[in-house]
Amino acid sequence: MGRLAACAVLLGLTTVSDSFVYLLLQRGFEVPARWFPLLPLGTAAAFLLLAVPAGAVADRIGRRRLFLLGHLALLVAYGLVLAVPGGPPPAVVPVVVTVLVLHGAFYAATDGVLAAAVAGVVPEAMRARGLALVGTGQALARFACSIGFGAAWTAWGEGPALAVATAGLAVSTPIALAALRSPSCPSAQRTA
Repeated sequence: MGRLAACAVLLGLTTVSDSFVYLLLQRGFEVPARWFPLLPLGTAAAFLLLAVPAGAVADRIGRRRLFLLGHLALLVAYGLVLAVPGGPPPAVVPVVVTVLVLHGAFYAATDGVLAAAVAGVVPEAMRARGLALVGTGQALARFACSIGFGAAWTAWGEGPALAVATAGLAVSTPIALAALRSPSCPSAQRTA
C-alpha cells in the first residue's frame, strides 16, 4: 500500500484544481461568462458516461494501470490548453469539449479505481484506515498543488504556471508507473 499511496500523493502534487482548469479554459478560449457554469457540468457529464466503462477496463487491465492512464488523459488535457492557440468561440468549442471530456475521463479512471486498488492490497482489518490514509494524502497533495499553482499563476501568469504543472505531471507519471511496476510491489498486474 505504501507505494500506491506515495504514487497517489506524487500525482496529486501535479493535479491542478478544477477551478483553475475552468478559469484557464475561460480565459484562454474566451468562453463567455454566461457559459462558465457549464464547464464543470461538462466534466461531470463525461465522468458519468465513462465511470462504469472505466471500471470494466480496470477489471481487465488492472486498477493501477487505469489509474495511470487517467493521469495521462489529464496530461493530454493540460497539453491541449497549453498548445492550442486560444480564440473566440465557435472555433475553439471542439478543443474546450475535448478538454472537458479528458478531464472527466481522468476522474472516471482515478476516483473509484484508486479506492478499489487500495482495498485490494490492504488487509481487511485495516481497510478503512488504509482508504482514509491514501485519500487524505491525495487530498493534501492536491491542496498543496492548488496553493502552488495559484502562487505561480500570480507570480508568472497562467501559461507558465500550467507549463510547470504539466511538466511535473509528465515527470511524475513515468515515476509512478515504474514504482507500481516494480517486482517488489505485490499484485501490480491485474488485481490491483
